[in-house]
Amino acid sequence: MGKIEIQLKSDQEFITLQALLQITDIISTGGMAKAYLMENEVVVNGELEDRRGRKLYPGDKVEVEGRTFVIKTP
Repeated sequence: MGKIEIQLKSDQEFITLQALLQITDIISTGGMAKAYLMENEVVVNGELEDRRGRKLYPGDKVEVEGRTFVIKTP
């Protein structure tokens, strides 16, 4: 599967990993993020990540559930 682009809003400098998981419907609420990250493999820029507050900036690549998301500027 190809890369899925996540477009930041014009007033956003970054998005958190928790927010990315929510907008991509991987989790339905923010409260699920911590448990999800403990039980599932999420890779940010080639490194395993378990911090729900991890800031994702344009150019960052997130791999989760066989999908790859790339953060883009507006």
